[in-house]
Amino acid sequence: MSGLTRDALALALLPDPRSATPLYLQLAQRLRLMIGGGHVQPGEAMPAERELADLAGVSRVTVRRAIDGLVREGLLQPRPGAGTFVARRFEQPLSVLLGFTEDMLARGLRPGSVWLNKAGGLATPREALALALSPGDPVMRFERVRTADGEPIAVERATLSAVHLPSPELVEESLYAALRARGLTAVRALQRLQADLADAGEAALLGVAQGAAVLRIERRSFLEDGSAVEFTRSSYRAELYDFVAELRVPGG
Repeated sequence: MSGLTRDALALALLPDPRSATPLYLQLAQRLRLMIGGGHVQPGEAMPAERELADLAGVSRVTVRRAIDGLVREGLLQPRPGAGTFVARRFEQPLSVLLGFTEDMLARGLRPGSVWLNKAGGLATPREALALALSPGDPVMRFERVRTADGEPIAVERATLSAVHLPSPELVEESLYAALRARGLTAVRALQRLQADLADAGEAALLGVAQGAAVLRIERRSFLEDGSAVEFTRSSYRAELYDFVAELRVPGG
């Protein structure tokens, strides 16, 4: 933990034996304060259970209960085989239209993709309705796990008309960059957010437990002439994102 000696860390974690509050709740609160105080940075690994137990003078069962509580709060994130880490959180304004790549670069993070599928096909009725096409019109589909500094953030499934993007190989990393290279720019979008739970497939791709909270985001983006250019369905890890909207009084 950043900036603390082992003695200072032990003192900060030591529970109060006179308190009626259960030890695991005391430890959770001390860890919560340390995270909030910046002694542990987002993305930083937490000490192992055994080390925390030694420092705080409590059992590993107590440590595990405290950690589990902070995981449920979204403050900590377990990574199978790697340990437990302080969760990153991204504040995302709902009034700004940005692709994932541009968003991560603006935050100083390295965007990446794990490609699951990149191919052409024929529009399903749902895709045709979203993109103002006829069922069976040619489309390009892109399915991938989006990452930031190597950490999985979202599962993204995008569909575009072949009129706007005639080959899947035109997309390397940024979908919007590929469109701009063809003289096409999305200028507005309609976006729908829905809270849900990760199914088994999503959980495996995102490195979270099955049933963990996800935000399902459906986006339809439009060109300046009003034509629909993108239909994307994404599942974001809910513990990482805060979506922010500015509200105004009508007529204000």
